[in-house]
Amino acid sequence: MSNEWGPLAGLIGEWQGEGGVDVSHSHARGAVHTTPYFEKVTMKPFGPVQNGAQTLYGLDYKTAMWRDNEENPFHTEVGYWLWDAATGEVLRCFAVPRGITVLAGGSTTADAKSFEMRAEVGGVNYTIGENRYLAERASSVSYVVSITLNDNDTWSYDETTMLAMAEYPELLAHRDFNTLHRTD
Repeated sequence: MSNEWGPLAGLIGEWQGEGGVDVSHSHARGAVHTTPYFEKVTMKPFGPVQNGAQTLYGLDYKTAMWRDNEENPFHTEVGYWLWDAATGEVLRCFAVPRGITVLAGGSTTADAKSFEMRAEVGGVNYTIGENRYLAERASSVSYVVSITLNDNDTWSYDETTMLAMAEYPELLAHRDFNTLHRTD
């Protein structure tokens, strides 16, 4: 694989992680709960994509997460990770089938082994969109994800979404983290 994908090159492939942790509000329990999960991620390269003078290389990705021995995943995402070598901008744009979209971004270098992307509701460049139900009951105020490419053919993420939830007077930090190993 050539270097056009910059810091995203190390993410290309199929991945699994068995040590995921989800710290979030549980409606069934009526409280914040920590839940372990299993995850599968697929990252397929594409590009170049031309936007006038801008050239992007990307990864088409899908992820799904399961708790315990569930048949159906409790969380799925589809989207793209993008790299703009000219500006050092890395992007992650994804949709979750609960009625939410995120365009997160940040700056890094082509050879970075770790980087961060952020978004906030109403953000100028990096923003969060959500349906009316979520906006009224569990609005995503901000999102930040840190990515680390490890030397042992694994990668890790740690993401926090700050939520304005009807059940809490203050913002709630919904956190997910996992380390994934290559399966392809």
